[in-house]
Amino acid sequence: MISLPLIIIIAVVLIGIIIVAVMLMGGGGEEQIAERLAQFAERPLTLEEIELQKPFRERVLTPLINGLSTRLGKMMPQQMMDRLRTKLETAGSPMQPGAFMVLQAVSVVVSSVLAIVLLGNVEDDMRILYMLGLALVGIVLPQQWLTGRVKSRQKSILKSLPDAIDLLTISVEAGLGFDLAMQRVVEKWDNELSREFSRVLADTRLGKNRRDALRELTGRTGVTDLSTFVAAVIQADQLGVSIAKILRVQSDQLRIRRRQRAEELAHQAPIKMLFPLVFLIFPAMFVVILGPAVPMIWDAFMGGGVPGG
Repeated sequence: MISLPLIIIIAVVLIGIIIVAVMLMGGGGEEQIAERLAQFAERPLTLEEIELQKPFRERVLTPLINGLSTRLGKMMPQQMMDRLRTKLETAGSPMQPGAFMVLQAVSVVVSSVLAIVLLGNVEDDMRILYMLGLALVGIVLPQQWLTGRVKSRQKSILKSLPDAIDLLTISVEAGLGFDLAMQRVVEKWDNELSREFSRVLADTRLGKNRRDALRELTGRTGVTDLSTFVAAVIQADQLGVSIAKILRVQSDQLRIRRRQRAEELAHQAPIKMLFPLVFLIFPAMFVVILGPAVPMIWDAFMGGGVPGG
């Protein structure tokens, strides 16, 4: 009887022979390969071939998600979808409201399946309760992710705004127009604010009024200091005031606000340090200080006398 290792060796040898034979039969020389490539390059690709060249995500997943998001968008109230769209724009996410609803639905399904897998030995009543709790977590998690992304983006814009306005001020005082000064900011930095300025410039190149493009900028970001800056620029444009003076005033005010925010955070530091101080540092200090005395106190109370007496 043939043993299993011998069968494996014979199979490997046969596969190697077949591969070598195919390579030898297919080798028609460099000229033949070049001719075949030229014929393939000259032949125009069909729509089916072009579609098959795309990755699986673009061919299957993206159309499926877009279809589901469109149907969910039609089923949901328009006011709720508008609020969600505004929040997604504030977060800087290219995701559509319907796609976000699909993400929430997938999160709920995954949480429910996870609950079924992990809670197989739990009683039925408690299992239903836990499943509802995990389903609620699946709904809340995407919302928390979106809220965190909004706050992170606003913080990034607020942090880079004073430096950007300084560069705008220097560029305008050097003789550049406001649009060219914004272009300088876009070329110098690559952050959330510079990308928003780039979008404003793209909107103005497409024929949109600069005032409308700047107002849409404030709606997409939701940053109060940026809204104040845009309002001052629009007012200066309407009244014919020198924009260089407006930019200089706005730059000074933003630096004052940034210093005030830093002082406010410094005043909040002792309160924020209270929790780790009480629950982390003090217990460790008590263990180090009182630890050696605990055996002596235990012997004194439980042994009926003072140790060594």
